[in-house]
Amino acid sequence: MKYFGKKQGVKSRGGGRFANEEDAIVKDWGGRLPIALIYPNTYHLGMSNLGVHSVYHLFNDNARFLCERVFLDTTEKNAPAAIESGRPLSDFAVLAFSISYELDYFNVIKILKDAHIPLLAAERDESQPLIIAGGPCVTANPMPLSRFFDAFCIGEAEPIIPHLAPVLQHEIQSPRPALLKALAGVPGVFVPQMASTTPVARQWAKDLNAFETKSVILTEQTELGESFLIEAERGCPRGCRFCMVSSTYAPIRFRDADNVLKQSWEGLHHRRRIGLVGPTVTDHPQIGEILAGLNKMNAEIAISSLRIDALSESIINELAKGRVQTITIAPEAGSQRLREVINKGINEDDILSLADRLAAHRFSQLKMYFIIGLPTETGKDAEEIVRLVLAVKERLEKKQSNMRIAVNAAPFIPKPSTPFQWLPMASQETLAAQLGILKTNLPLKGIKLNEESPAWSQVQAVLSRGDEKLAPMLMEMQEVSLAEWKRVVELHKPDIDHYVNRKWDTKEKLPWSVIDSGMKEEHLCKEMERGVGG
Repeated sequence: MKYFGKKQGVKSRGGGRFANEEDAIVKDWGGRLPIALIYPNTYHLGMSNLGVHSVYHLFNDNARFLCERVFLDTTEKNAPAAIESGRPLSDFAVLAFSISYELDYFNVIKILKDAHIPLLAAERDESQPLIIAGGPCVTANPMPLSRFFDAFCIGEAEPIIPHLAPVLQHEIQSPRPALLKALAGVPGVFVPQMASTTPVARQWAKDLNAFETKSVILTEQTELGESFLIEAERGCPRGCRFCMVSSTYAPIRFRDADNVLKQSWEGLHHRRRIGLVGPTVTDHPQIGEILAGLNKMNAEIAISSLRIDALSESIINELAKGRVQTITIAPEAGSQRLREVINKGINEDDILSLADRLAAHRFSQLKMYFIIGLPTETGKDAEEIVRLVLAVKERLEKKQSNMRIAVNAAPFIPKPSTPFQWLPMASQETLAAQLGILKTNLPLKGIKLNEESPAWSQVQAVLSRGDEKLAPMLMEMQEVSLAEWKRVVELHKPDIDHYVNRKWDTKEKLPWSVIDSGMKEEHLCKEMERGVGG
């Protein structure tokens, strides 16, 4: 095997991003299995992803491995290259993709093309790198990419990598069929070329305190470069019917306050701001203790998610002491009827009461997230978004608050392993009309409106509910643009209505049935019926 046991030193790229990083890990290549950890988007975005930091640490913590990072915009002579050594992808034994967004599937294909690696797994042998992937969207539904990857890690990295590592170490030089067979025996690993009679079970870490999930490499050249990031919790117990977090990261788990504060103290040696990460950080049973502890350390605080009904006066006071600038909340819908459809679990009084409490402090911005095109939504529901936002603005102004309001509006996209997985996306015309209501009314009131493209959201829906039949289209894409997508659709004529605009029969076999997310379809179906009826 050409990769293992090379007695070559590391060719440091020097300068650039690498020169501006703290604590990047550089190992000699001699006698180690080289793994390229690839985030198929920009360095700026990828280095703010704790999953990248965690996998990088887990592989490099093993003395027999070296792991280097590759991003969409790290190139050498127009070919993808590693940050640490500048080596091309062909020098690595394993290419491990971390994929967080469906639209990055296009970037996966681009990276493989630019590296001159055969796209189809069936056309690669042991002379080519083994190509694997993990991340939330492939955990939910790996099938659109199933023809390109040798294996997928289904679930969380911490319980999978300790079992995956010895297989890679001992079998990487085996003929590819033997290696794939060995990989298929690892819990949580899905190998598309190996037929299986049972779905692959999603893996999840039982105890967050058993490991640290934090910033491993620090750089200011990234989205959250001023913060030291620490995962405070994982999962969400709320059960919003549109949201994949409740299934992909179940069950809800919390890192002990002492653990969070210990990591925070270490992080303050590098950054003044501590960023607490998790889908629903304010649900942490010790959140008050954590925030108070951070304030005793004189840390600046950033927090990724704030549950409206969990923001007590004491928590808001601690956030204000921690110099939090932006408060982000997600009402999701403007009307109470629609919030009940999606099982949001909050009412308008909760939202307006929160606005009153926030107005008493000097926060600079309030971000409000809404979804348009939700099942059963009407034009009146979009008008209710406007009314609710203006009511919040009135509460803030009444108390002479200078908080700016930013409204983010994103189309509903049906996601695997959610109660709404069978439901269609709203039409482009409907979404345009709903957005039109927001555009007409909100910016004129001094409110910033950020919208996600309905056209790109439709593409995302195709990939979200897609299957292996999409592979020829992904291979055909010459660039990432809507015009190119339309050209490819016209060429291959996929049934876009099936993927996007139709309600699926609940008895139909789903593309992602090869995965056992831990969510029973009977439960999901009942939840859908509770939301929208039979």
